[in-house]
Amino acid sequence: MSSPFKPSPGRRHGGDLESGRIENADSDSDTFSIPAKNASVERLQQWRKAALVLNASRRFRYTLDLKKEQEAQEMRKKIRTHAHALLAANRFIDMGRDQGEKPIASATPAGDFGIGPEQLVLMSKDHNIGSLQQYGGAQGLADLLKTNTEKGISGDDEDLLNRKNIYGSNTYPRKKGKGFLRFLWDACHDLTLIILMVAAVASLALGIKTEGIKEGWYDGGSIAFAVILVIVVTAVSDYKQSLQFQNLNDEKRNIHLEVIRGGRRVEVSIYDLVVGDVIPLNIGNQVPADGVLIAGHSLALDESSMTGESKIVNKDANKDPFLMSGCKVADGNGVMLVTGVGVNTEWGLLMASISEDNDEETPLQVRLNGVATFIGSIGLFVAACVLVILLVRYFTGHTEDVGGGPQFVKGKTKIGHVVDDVIKVVTVAVTIVVVAVPEGLPLAVTLTLAYSMRKMMADKALVRRLSACETMGSATTICSDKTGTLTLNQMTVVESYAGGKKTDSQQLPATITSLCVEGIAQNTTGSIYVPEGGGDLEFSGSPTEKAILGWGVKLGMNFETARSQSSILHAFPFSSEKKRGGVAVKTADGEVRIHWKGASEIVLACCRSYIDEDGNVAPMTEEKEQYFKNGIEEMAGRTLRCVALAFRTYEPEKVPTGEELSNWVLPEDGLILLAIVGIKDPCRPGVRDSVQLCQNAGVKVRMVTGDNVQTARAIALECGILTSDADASEPNLIEGKSFRALTDGGRDKISERISVMGRSSPNDKLLLVQSLRRRGHVVAVTGDGTNDAPALHEADIGLAMGIAGTEVAKESSDIIILDDNFASVVKVVRWGRSVYANIQKFIQFQLTVNVAALIINVVAAISSGDVPLTAVQLLWVNLIMDTLGALALATEPPTDHLMGRPPVGRKEPLITNIMWRNLLIQAIYQVSVLLVLNFRGISILGLQHEVPAHATRVKNTIIFNAFVLCQAFNEFNARKPDEKNIFKGVIKNRLFMGIIVITLVLQVIIVEFLGKFASTTKLNWKQWLICVAIGVISWPLALVGKFIPVPKTPLSSKLSVLKFWGKRKSSGEGSL
Repeated sequence: MSSPFKPSPGRRHGGDLESGRIENADSDSDTFSIPAKNASVERLQQWRKAALVLNASRRFRYTLDLKKEQEAQEMRKKIRTHAHALLAANRFIDMGRDQGEKPIASATPAGDFGIGPEQLVLMSKDHNIGSLQQYGGAQGLADLLKTNTEKGISGDDEDLLNRKNIYGSNTYPRKKGKGFLRFLWDACHDLTLIILMVAAVASLALGIKTEGIKEGWYDGGSIAFAVILVIVVTAVSDYKQSLQFQNLNDEKRNIHLEVIRGGRRVEVSIYDLVVGDVIPLNIGNQVPADGVLIAGHSLALDESSMTGESKIVNKDANKDPFLMSGCKVADGNGVMLVTGVGVNTEWGLLMASISEDNDEETPLQVRLNGVATFIGSIGLFVAACVLVILLVRYFTGHTEDVGGGPQFVKGKTKIGHVVDDVIKVVTVAVTIVVVAVPEGLPLAVTLTLAYSMRKMMADKALVRRLSACETMGSATTICSDKTGTLTLNQMTVVESYAGGKKTDSQQLPATITSLCVEGIAQNTTGSIYVPEGGGDLEFSGSPTEKAILGWGVKLGMNFETARSQSSILHAFPFSSEKKRGGVAVKTADGEVRIHWKGASEIVLACCRSYIDEDGNVAPMTEEKEQYFKNGIEEMAGRTLRCVALAFRTYEPEKVPTGEELSNWVLPEDGLILLAIVGIKDPCRPGVRDSVQLCQNAGVKVRMVTGDNVQTARAIALECGILTSDADASEPNLIEGKSFRALTDGGRDKISERISVMGRSSPNDKLLLVQSLRRRGHVVAVTGDGTNDAPALHEADIGLAMGIAGTEVAKESSDIIILDDNFASVVKVVRWGRSVYANIQKFIQFQLTVNVAALIINVVAAISSGDVPLTAVQLLWVNLIMDTLGALALATEPPTDHLMGRPPVGRKEPLITNIMWRNLLIQAIYQVSVLLVLNFRGISILGLQHEVPAHATRVKNTIIFNAFVLCQAFNEFNARKPDEKNIFKGVIKNRLFMGIIVITLVLQVIIVEFLGKFASTTKLNWKQWLICVAIGVISWPLALVGKFIPVPKTPLSSKLSVLKFWGKRKSSGEGSL
């Protein structure tokens, strides 16, 4: 049996699987340890087999269903095979098309539209280009669907409803979640509860037979009722958790995207898409429905989600225009027309046919299964001992009855009484197992995670993977983007260099103005909507695009007019690797110009000339180039993002045609500089405080940005990531290409010292993450672009941006930051630490109850042959401990105190030395007091003159009452294991206070009004005062205990050393 108190699966030392260095992965100590990401099926099966489980359906509910996962993979294979078959058939049809084609049926109208849903589905699924061409291509199809390829559908409610009625909605039937009755049924599967129910029925039958129905039903009936109560409360708690997870899953699936309706770009939910919608596609987007490509530039899709092949497929509006729902845009951009939604798509069929349960076991959950197994094994052993001792004492005549005589006399005691007495003994032993085996301990993780996930939604963080909540509490470093995370992402052009000097938009020569307007209007993925009734212009696109479009408007640009004066021949979409994007346009008079836009120093390096203040082309001398470089550095030093616009002419006869055009690499040499603009993106309010909070909490914040190094430096100083100019030198401040050029060893030497990385590519971010992880850090990374996906996947916690992030980035992430705000990242760290802290509070509380209940019953059983806590009473204690205790302690909100600690090392033991101290003090106190009451209670309480049976009942009632009150008061202690003020913030936690009040009220009812049911008797006010006093003493005792120092070295480490020493001695290695 592996110890549950071993180090956690975190900081990468030695043989940690996550670090890729495996020394002894299959050792016994790794049984209840799994990586936070991508655990193998073998590892998942390993801990399941090792766990001691009394109710598998409940214990494994929130773990990955390996069988279902296999079935889902097989279903995906079937649908992918179907997709492959269709593609092969289409290729065959294309080959035979030249030899004569069969006539295709003309479009059949449906309602107000010129084509029916069946024909659209058939065309899309078969990828039938012949049908599309007969309908008039994308334009003809749009006409049949009453769609304008540039302005989209009208988008009014009547039109949307009409389209949904005819073509369906973009939803698919989902399998219903488990109902309450299913949770009730699962709760009944607990082996111990089943035994107790059988015992209750037997006791009920015997009781009624021997004592009559009026008196004989109490023993059996009370146990049965207590078991049913435990089952119902457990089922209600589990059902509520399930609903929370269901709501969060719905939120995860609800993707928002831009569509063109009524000529403007609007954001809608993926569920609100209709056939006929026109959707702009950019790198990183998910294709939200089946459709055809209206127009595109270098558009390439990753169809692996449908075909299973990771091959990138190039799309062309003429040769391969069909787009499948669920695919990702890997490169380029385009505009698509929706032709199929919901179950009329292959993706919809796939999603409808597989279960979408996102159950997964988390490392903490698996470790707690180890703890539960360890404690449960001890509990089973103790229960077995109690059973044997009680039965031996009973049958040897050492168990006394109420009158003081032997309870069993061989040959005289009736068989019915013997069976009844044996059932009571078995019931007590089984109930000890119920209390001792903490089935609810692993489920406490899911309870606190469900609570945390719901609360984190309010803090603008959507959790995609449960384990990320835990891992975030162990984060030692955060690699953050700059734009939109540390800054507001509200960009405006505030300075510009053009005509060879610093200028404003009103002073530009006409030549520069006209060329800038042409470049801005055509070399963009954004757009400008002009309201028909007047009003402010509406800009769409990325913040940088919107800022440059706004500058173009200041130059006098009319967006639609500027775009109509030239046509796009080919485009090279902006790439975060190359830091620039270009477009080749052909003007009305046949001239071809290539416009480039991107990182100022990179574009400037490609320029051989510039347009001067007279509008003439002038050579780029060294002095002029240095002048522009100085201007870039000066603007960057004031936190401005610098973007350069340049162009060149190109001979029309050299422009490729046909297939060559789509593969044309736009020339980027010999450019003519048009302008350099400085874009202001102010820091977010409060970001400096958030960064400081992280630094104080032992979490180093690093900025990794694609911006100019000087811009990054200025922002880092403003945010507090760099504290002074003296820090702004290598390796604290480094450029991506310098870091990239180093060897792995070289990167490892400096990675921990890096605070800011400028002009970094997504691959540089990945290299930094890998290096930091090799150095033992638990790394959180923010990202928004498609190329950030590898870094997000590699990091311990990937944080995608909800606003600026692409769907590819979001799918690779563990948590989505919905407002793109760094302050929300810090809140996630707080919640991560809170999850771990709350579980530790619950463990401390539960172990105290376990230790006290077991010792009291065992000692009493051995010494007197009777136990002071009956089966019903122990079931009530189990309810307080498992379900109500978890609710009270696992849902504590995070406090600022958590951010005053260092990160939670994932190799640290679950039960710290502080917890050992606290629980041992309380357990020793409770055991001592209650055992004294058990053996000397009648004399201490002044019950010598009472009837012996009544005196014993009063004594046992006081023991039971004092024990429960001790747990109620100890819950306050468990709230603050390492703080002296245990009442801090307690009033704000209404759930905690509510559970305490409910526990106390029910305890009063049990003692005062349910005597026969719970084997108690009414207590007078003095006796109640004694019970309350025993409970209250736990508060000052806990306070005094906190002044007792504990060693810094965890107890588990000392045990590990002893274990290692024993192994060495046994293997003959001798002493050191």
